Amino acid sequence: MRWQGGRRGGNIEDRRGVSAAGVGGVGMVGVILALVGYFVFGIDPSTTMSVVEGGAQQTEQQAGVRGTTADEGGQFVDVIEQSTTDVWTPIFAQAGQRYQRPASIVIYDQATGTGCGMGQSAMGPFYCPADQKVYLDLAFWRELETKFGAKGEAARAYVIAHEIGHHVQHLTGQTAQVERGARGADSSAVRLELQADCYAGVWVAHAPKVSAGEVSLDPADIEDGMRAAAAVGDDAIQKQSQGRVMPDAFTHGTSEQRMRWFRIGLESGNPGACDTFKARRL
Repeated sequence: MRWQGGRRGGNIEDRRGVSAAGVGGVGMVGVILALVGYFVFGIDPSTTMSVVEGGAQQTEQQAGVRGTTADEGGQFVDVIEQSTTDVWTPIFAQAGQRYQRPASIVIYDQATGTGCGMGQSAMGPFYCPADQKVYLDLAFWRELETKFGAKGEAARAYVIAHEIGHHVQHLTGQTAQVERGARGADSSAVRLELQADCYAGVWVAHAPKVSAGEVSLDPADIEDGMRAAAAVGDDAIQKQSQGRVMPDAFTHGTSEQRMRWFRIGLESGNPGACDTFKARRL
């Protein structure tokens, strides 16, 4: 995959090495404050704990270093995020809209505070609509290779582009179509994830054009991206983790579906072809 030398946007929030202590677990001080607030002032303890936790999250978020990073792993994320911005900006403009890039791509170790609660490495990469940030522990790249068998930089780029796809959904209001707690083979949650896969394909289709070839994937790279999409299919993960497939518990779609929608976006280059919410066949 070609990316080195590509333009970097500096939209990285590097929290690696920043302690997550107090985030998601406010500690004894928070408990004491909650008890004092309740017995002395009659304040609901959950209100106090929420305020303390929010302060802890804000403190840690401010501790991260914003801008470009010196290491290759951080630079890769930076280049890919900038490339997605270069792709989605004119697409939105053609529709008479303005693309607003994510607030940042947060790189962290193990755990960090987010606008959606406590973020942990075990969750994998994710997008938080509440603060419009993508969260990524770079240790996931090793898991992607060793656990899921998806190797190469193209597989990593697919993951980033997929999460940016969720940001696009947030900007266009499509995220609101997902029912709370939805799951199952035909659920709105699955449709949302498959659409993000399709949007990742749209990025691959346009990236070489908007970056003058500085960021591009050749056919072999695209196959790596397809393998990454297949590796994180619900059926593949369920077989690996529990030995059987349970469609009623699907939240992301099957391997076949994820590859197919990625290819739809790639071959069409048109986000309008990614309307999984109206699609009869997923």
